[in-house]
Amino acid sequence: MQPTVHAFEDNQALAAALSARIANDLRAAIAARGEAWMAVSGGSTPKRLFERLSHEALDWSRVTVTLVDERWVPDTDERSNARLIESLLLRHNAADAEFVPLYVEAATPEAGIGEVRTRISAMKLPFDVVVLGMGPDGHTASFFPGGDRLAEALDPANAAQVLPMRAPGAGEPRITFTLPVLLKARALYLHIEGADKRVVLQHAEQSGSQLPIASVLRRASHLDVYWCP
Repeated sequence: MQPTVHAFEDNQALAAALSARIANDLRAAIAARGEAWMAVSGGSTPKRLFERLSHEALDWSRVTVTLVDERWVPDTDERSNARLIESLLLRHNAADAEFVPLYVEAATPEAGIGEVRTRISAMKLPFDVVVLGMGPDGHTASFFPGGDRLAEALDPANAAQVLPMRAPGAGEPRITFTLPVLLKARALYLHIEGADKRVVLQHAEQSGSQLPIASVLRRASHLDVYWCP
């Protein structure tokens, strides 16, 4: 499957376009099912997107937001993706949205996985919207090269919805949704910025690529890539 690539001059134009697209997806989900479920990525790339999305006019009280993956740190830590969501997305119009964090108060993701799975079991999947990111090493979600549970996380036959993940390039231990869960999203987006990441994506599109993002490209039935230099 070849993804649909939407290219923009800068991140401001990208954020405006992707924010509008996501808002339409959420409105459609609310109209169809009375609620909407969205999973987003952390990191530095989506900051402008979150700021823009927080102003979109829709019934945010019917929207539940969670994360594609999370570093195993509390939201008091500046590395926390939950902290990013709470400070940039869950304000203005979007302040009425419900947020479901993936981190729980346990020493390790392995110790907390049971509680996380209980939280996930209350979600009404599939997600209406999933927004993925990608690192320069080709990772997406917490599917890192060399990850201790990478094969399990990418396995299309794996029934687990979330897994712990540890990898040399991951920094902290992580918790991540598995690929099968993410691929079932009604709308699946990949948000990347910079010429270097476009090159990484082109490498991932090549036959035989072992980059984790290549698994998304190979198995997704639909994928919209939003990119700017």
